[in-house]
Amino acid sequence: MEQALIEQELNSFLAEIRTQRQREVKTISTHLEISLNTIIDEVQIQYADLFQLRESGSKEAGLDGRIKQLEDRLFELNGRLEQRREELQQEAICAITEIHHHGRAWVLPHPERSSPEMASMVCNQEIEEIAIKTVIAYEQARCWQVVSVERENRGFDLISRQLDSGEVFTASAVRFIEVKGRAGVGEVALTTNEYKTAYRLKGDYWLYVVFNCATTPTVHTIQDPIKLNWQPLVKIEHYHVSPEQIIGARLGI
Repeated sequence: MEQALIEQELNSFLAEIRTQRQREVKTISTHLEISLNTIIDEVQIQYADLFQLRESGSKEAGLDGRIKQLEDRLFELNGRLEQRREELQQEAICAITEIHHHGRAWVLPHPERSSPEMASMVCNQEIEEIAIKTVIAYEQARCWQVVSVERENRGFDLISRQLDSGEVFTASAVRFIEVKGRAGVGEVALTTNEYKTAYRLKGDYWLYVVFNCATTPTVHTIQDPIKLNWQPLVKIEHYHVSPEQIIGARLGI
């Protein structure tokens, strides 16, 4: 069974996930190299200017302290760059490990989906489309380029880039955006995939919540939404036990 699962399902799933992961890592890596190296270059220029000033015999008060601060800043920036590079290399690695059977589920529509408490959480395609269009317009108004990946099940809906010269590969900033729309104002939920993706992408992941989609949409943006106090929602409808356990219990096994 495990061999059939690997050959017929997991290998193709692994290839799909690996392709998505590598594409995401490449985008983040490009943004990382451009943004951090730009900052490092600026600090190095400041350091060189102050070092030259000291070498020329300047007795300016606090000069040594400013040079030390820039040295510490360069050390911290280069350390952050190397650490993030290593993290991204690890994130690009996907593999099938040992298979464990954790359980099975019978998936049914929520029995209380029409209740006032749940109604606002039920997917409404019209509201979702309004939310997506609102966020795209919001990003374009900031002169960012937006690409939709809604159909790719990547844990977010949009990729938004701030381009330096009109070229995607020279984007100075990138946002992986998950969009949530509500007809009015209500609770927001993330799927397991969305939550895990947000946890993995950290500050590159953004949650855009669009309230009042049915009237006047308003956009609320949150960077690294994992920092919010998310609460897992688990509801047990019934308990079950296997027939083997029933028979075993009756026989005193």
